Amino acid sequence: MDSIDAPDRYVSFKGIDCDGNSRRIIDRLYMHIDDPAKTNAFWERFRAKLSVAEDPLKRQADGLCLLCANIYYIADLFEEHDDEDGLAMLRQLEDECC
Repeated sequence: MDSIDAPDRYVSFKGIDCDGNSRRIIDRLYMHIDDPAKTNAFWERFRAKLSVAEDPLKRQADGLCLLCANIYYIADLFEEHDDEDGLAMLRQLEDECC
């Protein structure tokens, strides 16, 4: 992809599926933190925030905002469990949407 075709997150989100990308990463994240051997108190609190993220009346942040604000923790989790696909998806989200 050359620079003309590359999306520019600072100008426009047109053509970038940030909601879809964040949903896929949330699903990937659950794949890890639903496993009792991989979760901890931080991820349990994060899970609680995600559970209300879809409700605009209850949430403090939507899913995309939660992911962007915690990108380094999520990357650490994916790295710890050798999830290269998750890391690639996370990098794309960070580059295009955060």
